[in-house]
Amino acid sequence: MLGKLQEIYPIDGEGFEVIEGRVVMTKIKDPNWQILTDKVQQIDVLLGSSVPRPPRWEDMRRHLRYGQLGDLRDIVSSDWTSVKEGLLSPLYSENEPIPVGVSDLSELVASKPSGSVLTKLSWGKISAEDFERLVFNLITSDANYENPQWLMHTNAPDRGRDLSVHRISRDRLSGVIRQRVIVQCKHWLSKSVSLQDISFTKEQVKLWQPPRIDSLIIATTGRFTTDAVDFAERHNQSDSAMTIFLWAESHLETILASSPALVAEFGLR
Repeated sequence: MLGKLQEIYPIDGEGFEVIEGRVVMTKIKDPNWQILTDKVQQIDVLLGSSVPRPPRWEDMRRHLRYGQLGDLRDIVSSDWTSVKEGLLSPLYSENEPIPVGVSDLSELVASKPSGSVLTKLSWGKISAEDFERLVFNLITSDANYENPQWLMHTNAPDRGRDLSVHRISRDRLSGVIRQRVIVQCKHWLSKSVSLQDISFTKEQVKLWQPPRIDSLIIATTGRFTTDAVDFAERHNQSDSAMTIFLWAESHLETILASSPALVAEFGLR
């Protein structure tokens, strides 16, 4: 009803008209105004005497009685917003299900919904070695990666293990292209990977050349600082032959959402 009335009486108008030389408030004469008044009266009857009226209820009823353009403006801009919220809020208790636009769950099943469900994973349940094995399993099971290997450098300052793998891209015109990728895993729960960490890792992976490294992936169970992200973006825009990819916990959780078997195997929930 309000929408129809707004089409006929734009609420951004002045609200005045001249009748027989006198300036008077514009009176709403559309039959929808009476219908709206009757509907509000019906709601009032249904609420009964024991239910408190929502905020601005009496204001809205007063504006309905006056029936001028200014009253329509007040109902649309102030009254109805508060009244509607007040009417809907007591309909559902905290423990009641949220209403949805599906009458039967069989409708959802028949539509064959697809996609993965993203949930927070319990990274603290696994060790640093388990995290490395998890990432190794991820790249091993992906059809776009082949020949994964563990790497170990005895002189590495953090004695960390890196993963080496080849990323495969297939082009109808150029054929199969293989790029060498190094993955470093950082099972960090209490701190974020900083710019200095990425800079150090970028230099450290040079220990694995030759052959040339085309991409460096830094996978962490934590996050990256803003400076670290900016550093990686600037590096990727430079003329360097190696591209840096940052896999934060949110990115890994997105990937693992479609791999429930791995989530279960490593007890991440």
